[in-house]
Amino acid sequence: MVYKQLLLTLLLGFSLSSVVFSQEKKQKQLEEKRQAILSEIKQINSLLFKTRGEKKSVLTEVEDLNQRISARENLIRVTNQQANLLTRQINDNLTKMDALRDELAVLKEDYAAMINKSYKSKSQQSRVMFLFSSTNFLQAYKRMQYMKQYANHRKKQGESINEKTTLLRILNTDLLSQKEQKKVLIEDNKLAKTRLGKEKKDQEILVASLKKDEGKFAKQIRSKQREANAIDKQIEALIAAAIARSNITSGNTTTKRSSIFALTAEAKALGASFTTNKGKLPWPVEKGVVLKRYGKQQHPQLPNVTTFNSGVEIVTEDGSKARAVFGGTVLEIQQLKGANKAIMIQHGSYITVYNNLTNVLVKKGDKVATKQQLGTVYKNPSSGKTVLKFLIYQNTARMNPADWVYKM
Repeated sequence: MVYKQLLLTLLLGFSLSSVVFSQEKKQKQLEEKRQAILSEIKQINSLLFKTRGEKKSVLTEVEDLNQRISARENLIRVTNQQANLLTRQINDNLTKMDALRDELAVLKEDYAAMINKSYKSKSQQSRVMFLFSSTNFLQAYKRMQYMKQYANHRKKQGESINEKTTLLRILNTDLLSQKEQKKVLIEDNKLAKTRLGKEKKDQEILVASLKKDEGKFAKQIRSKQREANAIDKQIEALIAAAIARSNITSGNTTTKRSSIFALTAEAKALGASFTTNKGKLPWPVEKGVVLKRYGKQQHPQLPNVTTFNSGVEIVTEDGSKARAVFGGTVLEIQQLKGANKAIMIQHGSYITVYNNLTNVLVKKGDKVATKQQLGTVYKNPSSGKTVLKFLIYQNTARMNPADWVYKM
């Protein structure tokens, strides 16, 4: 019965250890995610809400507030996941502590019986008599071995009780620590929810203003979309022309009118390396927050208005430099009509585009390295924002930068 109980406890211990390890790994991942969101909120506050009372259009105010509300909601969701996981860890710890207490009780009971038995035959005389009463030498030898084994067993049981007592004390300490962590997370969430409630009230006031002049604001958004589309067409025409020039220079007459680069072996290797780094590329600015993501999006407050973004727009610090996300060759530098300068860098069959730059630091044909500075991101005097538009193409096909850049 005793050994069956110990076996069940051992199996339970292994099972719980596996669960605890998995939960600790998950908790670490959630904490990293929470810290990343806190950092994002800090950057949003720094980059989008720099000065109290700064003049913004209603549309800009709503967009900025949407960014902060979205980040705050993510923070609350992740913090809730952490608190729930901690609850499961606490419950698992309690189960493990109950199992250890049962095992300790069994060990103590067995140990007490051994001590009692040992006490009854503790005198040196009784031990000698036990040996001398043997009928032959072999029996005496076996009795001596038994006495040694019994003494060792008693010692091991004493050590085991000490180990289990220590483990139980550690589990108790861990439990108190976990309860304190959960308390802190709950308090953090209460504070985040209070701030979120205030931000949503501010949002309601702004949205009411938007709804009042929905037609006017929709017209403004569509006008900006037409401007963005015109800039995209310029960029795509430049890419197509660059591919054609590259193919003519390479002497590949079959592909000179193609929309695909005719690549040298070296360029193919560079393109393959770029592909291998998908999801691991650095950001095109050192610090920044994604203001507008890639693709088609419906305006959250104006249901009849949709927009399309050919890349990502990143708001960054004043005076920030755009930087290459991967090594390559400067394919084109162009002053775009209705916009600032754009730099295009070729990486085999891939092209990265850095739009809205001034004070360009490279020239066409230059070889650039990963994270090399390319130029200063332009600050819009009317919005007060410093925004880089970043695009990725494979030949003439648009790519979603978020699939390529690390944690974008």
